[in-house]
Amino acid sequence: MKWMKRLLLLVLVLGASAAIGSLLLVAQQGGGTSLDSMSKDSNQWVMPLGDYSGTRHSKLNQITAQNVSRLQVAWTMSLGTLRGQEGQPLVIGNMMYLQSAYPNYVYAIDLNQFWRIAWKFAPEIDKLAPSVACCDVVNRGVAYADGKIITNALDAKVYALDAKTGKVLWMAQNGDPKLGQTMTGAPLVVKDKVLVGISGGEYGVRGHVTAYDLNTGKQVWRAYSAGTDQDILFDPAKTMDGATQQPVGQNSSMKTWTGDEWKLGGGTTWGWYSYDPQLNLLYYGSGNPGSWNPDQRPGDNKWAMTIFARNPDTGMAAWAYQMTPHDAWDYDGINEMVLTDSQVGGQTVPTLTHFDRNGFAYLVDRRNGKLLKASKFDPSVNWAKEIDMKTGRPVVDPAKMTRADVNVKEICPAAMGAKNMQPVSYDPRTKLFYAATNHICMDYQAFTVKYKGGFPYVGALVNMYPADHGDVRGRVIAFDSTTGETKWANNEPFQAYSGPLSTEGNVVFHGTLDGWFKALDQNTGKVLYQFHTPSGIIGNPITYMNGGKQYVAVLSGVGGWAAIGIAEGLTKGTDGLGAVGLTRSLSDYTNLGGNLFVFALP
Repeated sequence: MKWMKRLLLLVLVLGASAAIGSLLLVAQQGGGTSLDSMSKDSNQWVMPLGDYSGTRHSKLNQITAQNVSRLQVAWTMSLGTLRGQEGQPLVIGNMMYLQSAYPNYVYAIDLNQFWRIAWKFAPEIDKLAPSVACCDVVNRGVAYADGKIITNALDAKVYALDAKTGKVLWMAQNGDPKLGQTMTGAPLVVKDKVLVGISGGEYGVRGHVTAYDLNTGKQVWRAYSAGTDQDILFDPAKTMDGATQQPVGQNSSMKTWTGDEWKLGGGTTWGWYSYDPQLNLLYYGSGNPGSWNPDQRPGDNKWAMTIFARNPDTGMAAWAYQMTPHDAWDYDGINEMVLTDSQVGGQTVPTLTHFDRNGFAYLVDRRNGKLLKASKFDPSVNWAKEIDMKTGRPVVDPAKMTRADVNVKEICPAAMGAKNMQPVSYDPRTKLFYAATNHICMDYQAFTVKYKGGFPYVGALVNMYPADHGDVRGRVIAFDSTTGETKWANNEPFQAYSGPLSTEGNVVFHGTLDGWFKALDQNTGKVLYQFHTPSGIIGNPITYMNGGKQYVAVLSGVGGWAAIGIAEGLTKGTDGLGAVGLTRSLSDYTNLGGNLFVFALP
């Protein structure tokens, strides 16, 4: 009889454990647990970049450098659409949520019944939106908070969906496609605010970041990248200029534009967002100024090409650091901001690391925007000799400064950048960043262009090609932002356009433009496993646990600016803002696609 009592006790304990687990999951999905706390559970992937710090690193270690060669495809799923799949899934408890490229289908998958779609949301999208999407109809994923899935659609609508049913809870119109305004970036939720940006820098769109109330969808604040102090939410006496470490002063933006150019000033905000709960600061970057012809907009063109730090509750800027004043190369500054602690001068400093398209990795004190170090992370970079540590400004090579009606040649990197939007990964154990980068240069000829709402406002012909005129267009690197040293580098024939994922199994996962999904030895960069998917990979792998097993998931679907030739059927080398000639041979290796691939050990 004792064994029966013990069995009954065991059943009761297991039942209670299961009930507690279910209650915890319900609490998480109902907002009872903060996103910051949830992101510390490596079994899940609850934010686009994995956590508020944007590290894209997982503590999971079931898949290791020793056994990853045995990896297999566990299951797959069609996204129901082709074109560039540039985002990543989220995993909340036993549910996966993911979004496709246009027409922006959102899916919910019960991981215990992955063969059945739990629900699907298909938004009604303005048919004009695809025609004004600069660089493919991509999307960078959904956000989650308080039992809601937040999704941005290409036609600049923001939706909050019930995570259990997919029902629309609210919708907000964040822009107007008739003016070239679209949305491709992923949202970020901070407390009760949904934070989103806007795309359309090539259409004369003035960039902004907007906060919506998580529960109602009501606009709380909007901060522009250029304009009056009231527009950009600057306090002239308190907002710091990161470069000078002095207050920005009155009308710091307006003084750097001629006439009303600031109204077409670009500085769009289609990239990634990070957040420091201790400092209560939101970090993000702004894109290129409009137009691409620098002669049409004399001055520094503030605050395009800028790292911003803002209070997410009010939108007020604590500081701003402009990386590329008077941008003449389309070096969008929208890439992710990774928040870490760094050793600087023998002290531990809360820092922000940003790999910019201009080819420099910036290490910044995230409390005040002070520049601590700026290092070239690709050897081809030549547009600037260095970043002056006293002024924070680039020391530009005059021979590489673009100007109207002159074809300036051999500028490195190309406009696509030494690294585009594909986010890096940071491992706090190795203190290294794992970055997918580009090794490309360009010829750039600017010309005068007139603005018309909803029409391209570019003003440059660009021709891109591999750096050194060789066969290498991409590199995956392990990089130390405090020393500026590259520990190892793997060359790729095409641009590396998939954000790496590092894990505590000492494996780095990433995809390639020609369709390979690879696992690398974190210490050496050696390829330990590779699998060829039906289409090129520009999505960002994630990892999670389900049923005691570790899985790695990635979207396959070539496109984006890197493969705009395939996506749009373009053939002329200068088409696609100069990208077509760079990847002319890519169609020999891959084709359009749209699938989710999930891998696991047997």
